[in-house]
Amino acid sequence: MMGVTALAVVVACDALTTEPPAAGDVFDGPLPDLTNEEMATFIRGDEGFERPFSVNEGLGPIFNNVSCGACHSADGRGRAENGLIRFSLGGDLLLHVGGPQIQDKAIAGAVPERLESLPMGVETSFRLPPPVFGVGLIEAIPESAILANADPLDLDGNGISGRANMVVPEDFVPGDEPGGFVMDVEFPEGRPQLGRFGRKAQVTSLLGQVVTAYREDMGITSDFLPVENRNMVASRGTEGADRVADPELPEEEFRAVLAYIRLLAPPAPGEMTPRREHGEELFESVGCAGCHVPELETGPSSVSALAHQPVRLYSDLLLHDMGDGLADNRQDGDATGREWRTAPLWGLRPMRDFLNGEAFLLHDGSARSVEEAILLHGGEAQGVRDAFVALGEEEREALLDFVESR
Repeated sequence: MMGVTALAVVVACDALTTEPPAAGDVFDGPLPDLTNEEMATFIRGDEGFERPFSVNEGLGPIFNNVSCGACHSADGRGRAENGLIRFSLGGDLLLHVGGPQIQDKAIAGAVPERLESLPMGVETSFRLPPPVFGVGLIEAIPESAILANADPLDLDGNGISGRANMVVPEDFVPGDEPGGFVMDVEFPEGRPQLGRFGRKAQVTSLLGQVVTAYREDMGITSDFLPVENRNMVASRGTEGADRVADPELPEEEFRAVLAYIRLLAPPAPGEMTPRREHGEELFESVGCAGCHVPELETGPSSVSALAHQPVRLYSDLLLHDMGDGLADNRQDGDATGREWRTAPLWGLRPMRDFLNGEAFLLHDGSARSVEEAILLHGGEAQGVRDAFVALGEEEREALLDFVESR
């Protein structure tokens, strides 16, 4: 939420002062150089992002939380208690049993979903809400720039074989949207587009991500998905519990929230020090940058703040086999149960400021520090992980200091 403040206690002349955090120290700040109109839309969208829905406004009938901001802590990483369970079977979403996620809350008259109600053999995966800052920049990176780093057959022999997750978008995403649904003679059921959002790069567009988040996470329908989600395996129906007419979210509010998310700036990295410069050299030399590519660049955009910008996200946005230690054994479309999209590393520096001094890393929050996350790497990253372990203590600390300053 705009205006989030941090308390700074200064003992001087018996005075207590408060100072807002610097612009680069927050997750909910706007990109620089927005026009007045873009900034006005950003502010409206910020209000919509934080808006808690009530039953009288369409919440439910089944849901996970009451607002966007309730899951995404200060627009950054979620906590374990904000996580949710995704499920599927062999990559299929099992919509006939209420997929693709468990909605564990319900309004009066409805029945929440329960994990134990799923059919036998269903693949499940606990997921934390991802950060939402910087995703507009990610959306603006040309597909060709991402595919340039793909090496699915490991032709260069470095052990890293990142691949793209090509996904047919939801048919409600307009074709003129980035990653939108396009049907033609060659692909009558929809042309596959590059997935770049979600833990397994299973989402092609921000519009699709936001539409489904409203419906799945809050039970809020929109013009794009005007039909309520239902608990398909409940002993009694739930569709009658929500009596608010659909669609429940005004299109103007949806568009403002979508624009707000697109215009969120990533936090600024920390200042470089000699130790961090050494850590950056080690980051490159042990192979971390093979997947965590330091910088990509956006292409042309109708929003000048998004056009031709360097994006220091430390990710190639591709799928990688991360081994048994990180496997959730759940397919997500074409992504296997061992594959994950390379997680961007930006925003780690101020992370703990908004999580009560804690850290929740990886898809499920199981790593509570950057070092723990590295040590869980396997598969394609096994060699890099081993190279990190082989470093001397001071070198490991320098590398970790660099990563945690991003």
